[in-house]
Amino acid sequence: MDRFFRLSERGTTVRSEVIGGVVTFATMAYIVAVNPDILGGVADATGAKLPHDQLVTVTALVAGVMTIAMGLIANVPMALAAGLGVNSFAAYTLVAARGLSWSDAMGVIVIEGVVMLVLVVAGLREAIMNAIPDALKRAIGAGIGLFIALIGLVDGGIVAHPDEGTVLALGADFTSWNTLVFVLALVAMAVLMSRRVPGALLIGIVAATVVGIVINAIASGTPVAGAEMPHSVVAAPDFGLVGEVGFHVVDAVGLGAALALVVTVLMANFFDAMGTALAVGRRAGLTDDQGRLPQMRKVLLVESAGAVVGGAASASSNTIFVESTAGAAQGARTGLANLTTGVLFLLTMFFAPLAGVIPSAATGPALVVVGALMIGQVSGIEWDDLGVAIPAFATIALMPFTYSIANGVGAGMVLYALIALCRGRWREIHPLMAIVAAVFVWYFLKGPV
Repeated sequence: MDRFFRLSERGTTVRSEVIGGVVTFATMAYIVAVNPDILGGVADATGAKLPHDQLVTVTALVAGVMTIAMGLIANVPMALAAGLGVNSFAAYTLVAARGLSWSDAMGVIVIEGVVMLVLVVAGLREAIMNAIPDALKRAIGAGIGLFIALIGLVDGGIVAHPDEGTVLALGADFTSWNTLVFVLALVAMAVLMSRRVPGALLIGIVAATVVGIVINAIASGTPVAGAEMPHSVVAAPDFGLVGEVGFHVVDAVGLGAALALVVTVLMANFFDAMGTALAVGRRAGLTDDQGRLPQMRKVLLVESAGAVVGGAASASSNTIFVESTAGAAQGARTGLANLTTGVLFLLTMFFAPLAGVIPSAATGPALVVVGALMIGQVSGIEWDDLGVAIPAFATIALMPFTYSIANGVGAGMVLYALIALCRGRWREIHPLMAIVAAVFVWYFLKGPV
């Protein structure tokens, strides 16, 4: 095991990898409940909806299989599951707005995944990542840190979208049990991390979950949302959606519209995964002096296959989850952590009711702590050079402000290229980066996912 996963070489142990894998699963487990809600909430033109129990099965199945594949093939602690941006696009654009059947909508996901696989095999996807300046790579990592911190604050009820006034506001009632659990968990995790206690994030998540369950048991109602034991623990998996995919998108919307839909999904997946992979790789100490991830081609190969497998199983495109940074922050350095996370996802098919036991008040603080760790990457950016500072700031700011990693990556690349060109430094722009910046201009004009 040490030779296969290179544990000693990366300065880790089996214990650290297992704990890191459990932490990653704990922060990602919500997808088993959220993905079925999104995909199962929209009926196609025939009035058909995807069955909730079958969606739970395929969500956990594909996440488990692809996460394990990433661990065995690329040997990195990067877990995969159904991407929230693409599943929303599939439900509300492909099905609700464009009138595709669910099988044809998943066919679009499969086609997009095949295109990404071809780009990876051709070396183009990795070459584009290597063409991005180091300052923007650092900004991508920092932006993702702010992004997941915001996700944690929103999920924990600390930050909310008010009906009027500011765009975001302090939404927490600091006299409520839910907020109290969130704050106590955040402080506990911060203290344990600062004292370098092994398994700090996992200890905080478990402790907050237990406290939430106890509070809900003795208080009226459920003041800590989600922290309640289900009526049943075991549920038989239903694989009825596996293979339910069609390829009639051209017949349904025409060739031009079909190409636009595929390219739009491709753009979101293409850069979300690349940015997340770099952020997790840097957090795990796997990047080189130039900010490159040596295993990037294998990582992107598995991630692209996740779109194909996810579409074929009607679970939507599976991509690298930014929550993997929580496992990396806990000490995960190799694919052994992925085996732990993947096995837990596969077990979830049989214990699906337990997936909702961990409340957001427990996982949200972990994301905030990880975000605080990742923001430190801004120290390597040349802030005195505005030609670098402005694109880097746009990258960092737009990720949390627009709730999209791809939007931040695109804005940074377009601004970097434009400023360098206007300053007469066109030689600093890699040809591939210039092409990608041009494609992002089209992406923003066309409307981001």
